[in-house]
Amino acid sequence: MKENKTTYQSIDEYILQFSPDIQEMLKMLRKVIKEAAPDAEEKISWGMPAFTLHGSLVYFAAHKNHIGFYPAPSGIEAFKQELSEYKAAKGSVQFPITKPLPYELISKIVRFRVAENTKNKKDKLKSNK
Repeated sequence: MKENKTTYQSIDEYILQFSPDIQEMLKMLRKVIKEAAPDAEEKISWGMPAFTLHGSLVYFAAHKNHIGFYPAPSGIEAFKQELSEYKAAKGSVQFPITKPLPYELISKIVRFRVAENTKNKKDKLKSNK
């Protein structure tokens, strides 16, 4: 894959580079993530949209034939059964652009990651006392 040298200042700027149909998918994906993680911060990291809350939460990116969703290995493992119809790797899943994105499943994964990061932060605070 060709390395992307373009740097984006915002998620809006990232989304605008794509065709209108892909933009709509990405806007809806962003909305679903924000609803599932209302306290998360948006940023561009590794050249793609990212959400953080007590550390990295999830990333997403549009590719030629799929939307990549990156909820960390724990997010993939916890939903392995529900994600079985998609191409997945240790910390990522590919949703084909020819099919509707599974927004409800994405929301569940994001909520799982919020709970996980929140628990990890609390555990870390406890161990530091």
